[in-house]
Parts: sequence; structure tokens; C-alpha cells
Amino acid sequence: MKKMSKLSAVYLIVVFFILYAPIFYLIFYSFNSGGTMYQFEGFTFDWYKELFKDSRLLIIVLNTIIIALLSAAISTIIGVAGALAIAYSRKRRVKNTLLSLNNVLIVSPDVIIGASFLILFTMIGIKLGLISVLLSHIAFCVPIVVIMVLPKIEEMSPTMMFAALDLGASRWDVLSKVVLPYITPGIFAGFFMALTYSLDDFAVTFFVTGNGFTTLSVEIYSLARRGVSLNINALSTILFIFTMILVIGYYYIAKRNRPNGMGDRR
Repeated sequence: MKKMSKLSAVYLIVVFFILYAPIFYLIFYSFNSGGTMYQFEGFTFDWYKELFKDSRLLIIVLNTIIIALLSAAISTIIGVAGALAIAYSRKRRVKNTLLSLNNVLIVSPDVIIGASFLILFTMIGIKLGLISVLLSHIAFCVPIVVIMVLPKIEEMSPTMMFAALDLGASRWDVLSKVVLPYITPGIFAGFFMALTYSLDDFAVTFFVTGNGFTTLSVEIYSLARRGVSLNINALSTILFIFTMILVIGYYYIAKRNRPNGMGDRR
């Protein structure tokens, strides 16, 4: 048993090293005064200073954050409503059909989704830009929110709702004061997952972005094609730190909303 646990620990160390070594390599060379990723010549913050002087890139960062926050918020609202509809669907066949359609969107290749949105927006006359990117991000984030919220709904005992109804609560009171507070951890998980997916997406955004609007993922791809610049390292370092803050924030929110029985026992 001890041997298996040691092998598991070694395996995890190797996996995490493979995953994080390139990231820390990238971060390390973002402070290289030599301007290349081949030889570290000295420590400098020049690449970060140059990054913050690039007003165009800062606008793209702002665009990306706005798209991520809006798409995460809207998709969370729609996803929670969809999860409730699936969970409380009376017909088993309808429930399974809705769940299958939701899962198909998750496993579908991003290239197919992006091309489909491009054709759709072209057909209905939506100009490629902010609106097209926002709509597409909402579309692929909603299924993620549904998957995160649905287990919490199914985990909840129906007797809680029946008891509230027997005590004279309206259906709205049951939803707002019983169901939503109970599934709050799932809602937060769905929001943060949608936010992360939106910030990270490249394939879908590449298809639906216009000439006057772009996001960080598409911009970094364009910069990388021109040649490796340590501006990209600096920008990627900031994004990594921002993502870590989101993960830590979600961890503390989830820990705070954890039921007392699963928390610290006193």
C-alpha cells in the first residue's frame, strides 16, 4: 500500500512538472534583459514597462475582460435556468434529450462551433465584432454552467421544497429562498468556469472576431506568428497570475459556502 502511494506521489510530481515547467520557464524569461529565450543575460522589468505602454494591447485586455465577465454572467443566468428545467423536467425522455443536447455542445470541436457561428452571423447579417464574440462565448459557456449546477440541484432533497410549500411559501419563495441558496456553490463554480473558458478561448473567437475587435488569445497568436517577443512572456505571466487569483478566489468562496457538516468539526 505504501509502495502504491509513493508511486502515485511520484506520478503526480512528474505530471505537475510537465504541466508547470513550461509556464515557469516562460515567466522566468519575461525578466530577461537579453530579449531572447535562449540565454538569460540579466534581470529587468523593461518588457513589463513596454507592455503597459502599449495602449492598443491594453484596450484588447480590457475588451477580453469585458467579454469574459459579460459572457460568464449572462451564461450563468441562462445555465442556472437550463439546469433547473432539466432537473425538474417531468418526462424522462425530455430530460435525457435536453441533457444530451447540452453535452453535445461541450464535446463538439471548437473549430466546428466557430465555423457554425461564422456562417450563422453572416447569414443573419450580424457584423463580426463585439456582439458576435459575446454571443458565441455565451453559447459555449451555457452548457458548462449547466453541467456545474445540475449535480447540486440533483443532490438537494425534494423534501426541502415540499416542506417550504407546506409552510405556505410560494413557488418563487421556494426558488429564491430554498433552491438558489442551496445550489450557490454550483452557481459560483459555473461562473468561474465560464469566465475561465471565455478568457482562454481562441478557436471560436478566431472565427467570429472582426477587423475592429479582437481578444487576447487572438492577439497573442498574431504576435507569436511575427516572432517570439518577451512582451508575450510578460503578458502571459500577468494572465497566469490573474488566473491563479481566480482559482484561489473560487476555492475560498467554495470553502465559505460549504455545509457545516463538511467543514471543520468542533
